[in-house]
Amino acid sequence: MTPIQVVGIGLDGAAGLAPDLVELVASASVLVGSDRHQSYFPHHQGDRWPLVGQLDELAVRLQDWLERQQPSPLVVLASGDPLFFGLGRWLLTVCPPEVLTFHPHTSAMQLAFSRVKCPWQGATLISAHGRSVEVLTQALKQGKSPIAVLTDHTHTPGAIARLLADLALPVTYQLWVCENLGSDRERVQPWSWAAAQAENFAPLNVVILQQQGAAPMPDPLPPLGIPDHLFLSFPDRPGLMTKREVRLLILGELAFQPGQILWDIGAGTGSVSIEAARLCPQGRVYAIEQTAMGVELIRRNAQRFSTAVQAVSGKAPAVLAELPDPDRIFIGGSSGALIPILDACSQRLRAGGQIVLAIATLENQAELTQWLSHHPQWQLQGYQVNLTRTIAVGPLTRWSPLNPVTLFRLTRPSPNTHRSIPPIKLPESISRSNLL
Repeated sequence: MTPIQVVGIGLDGAAGLAPDLVELVASASVLVGSDRHQSYFPHHQGDRWPLVGQLDELAVRLQDWLERQQPSPLVVLASGDPLFFGLGRWLLTVCPPEVLTFHPHTSAMQLAFSRVKCPWQGATLISAHGRSVEVLTQALKQGKSPIAVLTDHTHTPGAIARLLADLALPVTYQLWVCENLGSDRERVQPWSWAAAQAENFAPLNVVILQQQGAAPMPDPLPPLGIPDHLFLSFPDRPGLMTKREVRLLILGELAFQPGQILWDIGAGTGSVSIEAARLCPQGRVYAIEQTAMGVELIRRNAQRFSTAVQAVSGKAPAVLAELPDPDRIFIGGSSGALIPILDACSQRLRAGGQIVLAIATLENQAELTQWLSHHPQWQLQGYQVNLTRTIAVGPLTRWSPLNPVTLFRLTRPSPNTHRSIPPIKLPESISRSNLL
């Protein structure tokens, strides 16, 4: 038998252990554990070492105990599975693996999924206990489901519900809170995000998040600036679109007018096209996208928002030959063909037209600069957009930056822009003296 035996234990205490583990605990010369865990064995005759506060002192005591080579084992009591976000990882850093044996109990995660009746072989398991919520935030933005979260006094179920609301995700999640699992005070039930923020939960709980589909449509929709989460998005990259704040700036630069034609090149989910079509339903909008998934999303989003956006499948610039000449062009993606796309657009753009680009990489900026050096007749107006949004961090709020974007507007001056202004001929009845 190895010197240190690590025994996982649940809220049902000694009653939840197999008889051989109960005997193992009884034979221990030292019992290490929290006050709650040690209270399950009130008649233990060996030494008791508390498991509180800093663990440096415990590490020293364990190493001294190993050097004395005691005949009876030392038993460490830990919650659930000690090697699942538990004490086991720390023990392996201070003790050689060969002196440790682990006896896992049913973990809180196992119990939670069984209570919710949700298969969990593909679940994303996250601990927010004493950690930040960055991992959880990324999992939510990626649309992972189901997600299980070990909470703490800061990252409570209410704080997680607030985070869900702040993220404004393109999908909704059902929030389950599983409290005091395995005890006679167990409570497992789903909660609305608002109700969870107002509830006081037992400190021992697990949160399970299950995706429930696209976010519901509000009634009425805002006339401009549709919230990002209302757009259907890519399953593996939810939220990958031109963000609402940037979208509003793009629409302002385009100045799309009734009766005009707009090309949206690299349209993605179609968010810019749909906003333009809603803003100016008398215009014609062509959303060009090379991926089959993107084209289907554009069609579904156009139907979702009751717009007449025409999804065009193909890669620019080749596919542009099939379209009518545009008055406005937005280039949101170029797939490495920015210069050929600009060449085609500059030849097809109608008089008085505008080209607006959203560029996120230095390489594309360099290509635009190169193109302009060979087309000096085009005027350039650009500005950088650096935006941050508030996001919940436990009971607090911090700023979360969005990826910076540089917007450019290209204008080709009309040939008559610099024509001379003829002198004003005054009527003969007005003498020079009358003007002095």
